[in-house]
Amino acid sequence: MEAKELRELSGDDLLQKRASLREEIGNLKLKRATGRLENPMKLKETKRDLARVETVLRQKTPGTQRG
Repeated sequence: MEAKELRELSGDDLLQKRASLREEIGNLKLKRATGRLENPMKLKETKRDLARVETVLRQKTPGTQRG
């Protein structure tokens, strides 16, 4: 998922996306711990997607601008 696509989403959509990505990360960590994770890169990609969502949310939130 690209940041460009995320910037087009509303704040509520981004919050839902963040919640679903956090849940998915938890599930992937559980699978990794039990040895059932087929694609280890999926965890890394999901973490990066979560970071992108959080960055866009932070940019859209008023009052968090530095300067």
